[in-house]
Amino acid sequence: MDLGRIATAMVTPFTENGQIDYDVLEQIIEYLIANGTDTIVVCGTTGEAPTLSTEEKLQLIEFTVKKVNKRVPVVAGTGDNETHYSIEMTKKAEALGADAAMLVAPYYNKPNQRGLYEHFAAIAKETTLPLIVYNVPGRTGVNVAAKTTIDLSKIPNIQIVKEASGNLDQMTDILANVSKDFYVYSGDDGLTLPLLAIGGRGVISVAAHVVGNEMQAMIRAFEEGRHADAAEIHQALLPLIRELFSSPNPVPIKYAMSKVGFSIDKVRLPLVALDNEEKSSFDRVWNEFQEKAKCFKTHS
Repeated sequence: MDLGRIATAMVTPFTENGQIDYDVLEQIIEYLIANGTDTIVVCGTTGEAPTLSTEEKLQLIEFTVKKVNKRVPVVAGTGDNETHYSIEMTKKAEALGADAAMLVAPYYNKPNQRGLYEHFAAIAKETTLPLIVYNVPGRTGVNVAAKTTIDLSKIPNIQIVKEASGNLDQMTDILANVSKDFYVYSGDDGLTLPLLAIGGRGVISVAAHVVGNEMQAMIRAFEEGRHADAAEIHQALLPLIRELFSSPNPVPIKYAMSKVGFSIDKVRLPLVALDNEEKSSFDRVWNEFQEKAKCFKTHS
């Protein structure tokens, strides 16, 4: 399973009364496909999956699969801290036509490494979908160790790890000990270029909602050996990426979408939208990025 270089973990837009806004979601899907997204991930953290009901998740997956219509792969976030529920959701996503499933490490339970292995292995037995292990210890409270990921990579349909540990040493250990057809994607936008430099495949991104083309330009520059150009774009992107995570994801990116024509800053509790001071801070960083982008766009 190859997600391309940039998979975008898509936001879920809500109406003023808190329901999923499918009209706007269709527009976002079209925008992402046209602006640097190689794969769409639905029902991930950025999609506010913890606040979605099972019915809403399945409706989102079904809607996204239909609207994308095989133009790019669709990955469904089906992982949970309960193994049985994860299995059932993965089976349902498969039936709805998802191209792959992303499985977050079980949160709150804090299993040991053996428990983590058995959790992912149990799900893999029950589906033919390609699977992505999602390691995000900052949210789950547990790190999927390199050895565990390496062991899981030997299961045929576990084909990718989304590494949001921020630990490049751990990612290097994985890359050095898995087959060439097992891919490591960054779960942190700011580590996209460093991960490429050590052999990673790409990024499962939040920032690509608003700078997908710029991120593709950075990756293209790296692939073409224009490393100074890639570094210049990375350096310009990094302050913006930091600002996108200055409040809990996806609060800032939902506000950022206003810069590309979407008014979707409503989030579900317990998250709250940016206040005016936070919006002003983002606006300043966004404007600074736009000035820098004028320079490096000539390189792409």
